[in-house]
Amino acid sequence: MRADAVVVGSGPNGLVAAVTLARAGRQVLLLEAAERFGGGLRSAELTLPGHVHDLGATVMAMALASPALRGLELKGAEFAHSPVAVAHPLDDRPAVLVHRDVRRTAAGLGPDAGAWLASVGALVKAGLPLVELLLKPLGPWPVAPRALAGAAWFGPMAALPATTFAKALRSVEARALLAGMAAHSMLDLRSPLTTGYGLTLAGLAHLVGWPVVRGGSQVLADALVAELRSLGGQAVTGHRVRRLAELDAPIVVLDVTPRQLLALADLPAGYRRRLERYRYGPGVFKMDWALDGPVPWRDPAVAGAATVHLGGTFEEIVLSEAEMAAGRHSPRPYVLLVQPYAADPTRGGHTLWAYCHVPNGSATDMSDAIETQIERYAPGFRDRVLARHVSGPAELEAGNPNLVGGDIGGGLAGLGQFLRRPVWSPAPWRTPLPGVFLCSSSTPPGPGAHGMGGWQAARLALRS
Repeated sequence: MRADAVVVGSGPNGLVAAVTLARAGRQVLLLEAAERFGGGLRSAELTLPGHVHDLGATVMAMALASPALRGLELKGAEFAHSPVAVAHPLDDRPAVLVHRDVRRTAAGLGPDAGAWLASVGALVKAGLPLVELLLKPLGPWPVAPRALAGAAWFGPMAALPATTFAKALRSVEARALLAGMAAHSMLDLRSPLTTGYGLTLAGLAHLVGWPVVRGGSQVLADALVAELRSLGGQAVTGHRVRRLAELDAPIVVLDVTPRQLLALADLPAGYRRRLERYRYGPGVFKMDWALDGPVPWRDPAVAGAATVHLGGTFEEIVLSEAEMAAGRHSPRPYVLLVQPYAADPTRGGHTLWAYCHVPNGSATDMSDAIETQIERYAPGFRDRVLARHVSGPAELEAGNPNLVGGDIGGGLAGLGQFLRRPVWSPAPWRTPLPGVFLCSSSTPPGPGAHGMGGWQAARLALRS
């Protein structure tokens, strides 16, 4: 197949790369091994007919903040917001709620209201220019004094472990909320950068919200494919590329992780050794449910949040993530739960998913541990279950080879690989092979449905 540019893989980064190249006038061919486009944006009827479940990403804060996606007119893709962005239930007191209004959220944190406004509130004040700077860690950077000033203020604080930042917080509510946000990093919360992950996600809840795509994340993937085709590009499913030698194009962009790149091409020895040292992060154990009604939360306010963090207090979540980082399975894991129906009633009923973090490649069944954590805050939950679907790390990787060992982030997100993704380079999207670029979440700025890796790789390819 001949084209000016071939993109292999149709996750968010591959899709954005393909559209960016097509907008620049290149004849683009997008190849996807699966039978549907989207990678982490796919949706399917996993439990019962008519019940739409997202196989990967559901909550799209990064998509709304991303300069790569904000500039696209994606027909048919509509974002829906729940009344509450995020909820964090607690055992002996009302749930902590994150509202779009930063001051309303701070008011629920008692003595830590000022600390929330001074940290998350300051990020919100700096606005999207600062977020864009964080999404483009290696440039090009906008000339925006407010963003640069915000980065100078935010950077030192973001580098702290969440356990260090939490020492400045006094209330159970604020500390628990920080832990739930920071645990999205899939790192031991005693690790550097975990404060930055937590505060950035919290800030996005106030800046753009934590919406879902109406009808399922697949709708966003399909809209990107439609945009590509409208620009004259071709998109083909069911075509697995086994060797780069198959491809005949001056530009090749790969939405794959280092492990797949090693199998696809004969690479220079030095670059190969660097890729072989690339570290993958923890995996996830995911469950999907079809319910006969909404989750029966003990605190009714939790029903208004599309995203719910389960795990209790700061200390409990720190312990859970430390166990996972040490290669063990927590009996009371931190659970990230999404109830899309709180924002989008069009998915065929009350669908629900949740996952917990597990060691990479784990074969342990965490179903009971996850459902027990839900029952802890929603007694009678199991009675609402009509059907369930379970996906351990092996099943996740079988459905999407980029999820190595169940790692949904494309590689460990710790300090050592924050910029060295997958190798240390001023342009890590470029490979030593002429015209071949890497764009997956294994490249900066890392995980999330933002498409920025694809945007950066495509821009670099066009300049080259």
